[in-house]
Amino acid sequence: MGSTGEQALEINDRKPSGIRFVEYIKGSAISYKTYQALVLIVTYFAYLAYHTTRKTTSIVKSALDPQSPGPDTNAPFSWRRAYSHQPFESTKNSSVLGAGWSPFNGPDGTELLGELDVAFLFVYAVGMFFSGHVGDRVDLRVFLFVGMVGTGLFTALFGVGYWANIHIFSYYLVVQMLAGLFQSTGWPSVVAVVGNWFGKKKRGLIMGVWNSHTSLGNIIGSVAASILLKYGWGWSMVAPGLGIAFVGMVLFFLLPVSPESVGAVVEDDELSSSKKVQEEIRQPLLETEADAKDAVGFLQAWGIPGVAPFALCLFFAKLVAYTFLYWLPFYISHTVIEGRYLTDEESGNLSTMFDVGGVVGGILAGHISDRLEARAITAASFMYCAIPALFLYRSYGHISMTINITLMLVTGMFVNGPYALITTAVSADLGTHSSLKGNSRALATVTAIIDGTGSIGAAIGPLLTGYISAKSWNAVFTMLMVSALIAGLLLTRLVVAEVAAKIQGPGTQELPTSRPPLPEA
Repeated sequence: MGSTGEQALEINDRKPSGIRFVEYIKGSAISYKTYQALVLIVTYFAYLAYHTTRKTTSIVKSALDPQSPGPDTNAPFSWRRAYSHQPFESTKNSSVLGAGWSPFNGPDGTELLGELDVAFLFVYAVGMFFSGHVGDRVDLRVFLFVGMVGTGLFTALFGVGYWANIHIFSYYLVVQMLAGLFQSTGWPSVVAVVGNWFGKKKRGLIMGVWNSHTSLGNIIGSVAASILLKYGWGWSMVAPGLGIAFVGMVLFFLLPVSPESVGAVVEDDELSSSKKVQEEIRQPLLETEADAKDAVGFLQAWGIPGVAPFALCLFFAKLVAYTFLYWLPFYISHTVIEGRYLTDEESGNLSTMFDVGGVVGGILAGHISDRLEARAITAASFMYCAIPALFLYRSYGHISMTINITLMLVTGMFVNGPYALITTAVSADLGTHSSLKGNSRALATVTAIIDGTGSIGAAIGPLLTGYISAKSWNAVFTMLMVSALIAGLLLTRLVVAEVAAKIQGPGTQELPTSRPPLPEA
């Protein structure tokens, strides 16, 4: 009995102080379902905050480098002239775009902004491979807290350059790289925490709603940064930085990492599925032989049927998606819509329509793939549909605001749909492939390969855009359409296999399963 009492006291001491306070006020222990709701809410706002800070840079770009293509806004509309974008020159629409910020307002401004993006994203991509490894060996609540406060600090330091009158490119480069490092702590950690509390039987609709944090974070980041631009672009970085630090402190006081950490009693129908999920998800992204002799190696995981095609497909899918994430507000502010340039605030607000379409696309792609039991067919179809959507948006998006919004919604739906599907359901399917002979310890490695490869594409897309857009936005959209085509073609073999399996009848497919998707990266 004494041992049991000491164990209870030890568990109580490990509980976050916020939970202990709630239980003290309540006079009783928190129920298991209440813990589940708390986990969903806290992790939802945590990753929303990550994406809010990640989006702000794309809004600030138009203030840092306000160069305009400079066509005559009073001239009659010409489809040929509007689509054939001219090279950037030193002309500026000062009444709308402002004077800019050195060194980004020079002739190589777009290239410098592209280098900031690629520095951030490459560090983020590399960090993703190791964050799971570190997070699996420390308290995830503390790990997330450090990551969120660090993200907030370096996001705010970027904005401090406004008041400190800093015009040294290396300052902004280093700050962005460190911000990317701390940003990489978010995804593997929140997935591990949610996986500790939820069995696969109840993940469907819950995870579908939970996944919206990515797009909603982008929307909030765009709107907030756009509104704050009028007070100085520094506020567009500092305010979100302070916001994620605050959310990190709330998380530190309230987040229960696992049922065991807070002594929660697992309900009978949750017990088996919850333990199985913990075994699958809470493995580090990269393990050493000492950690797990039976773990699937990095090269061996590449050999799992479907991993390489989907990883390479995600490379090009994320290239397209992240180019829009980082450059869409900038593109809008430099494009004549209905005969005029939009302000920085208007451009940022308008760009949120892409993320709204992304929410619809992610849910729709998941639903269709579940109904058809065909992941590759769904992903490839969305990527092929993204090609005409991109062409139509570039060709006709500037005719009117209504057409721009409509085409942007459609483009966001087709671009983000396969991106969301591959980073969630597909990773889970491949991580439990029959070729592994029941080895459940491959899921984390497979996820690292797919997400890591995709994140490299996410870094390359914005970098190339920084250089290509200085010559022609027409060429940028050509790059995006070619990337979407390659992404679809990479899944051809898997699509043929799924079609053949459909023809032969049910029970012959390996990749498609009824497993509900994991959250989006």
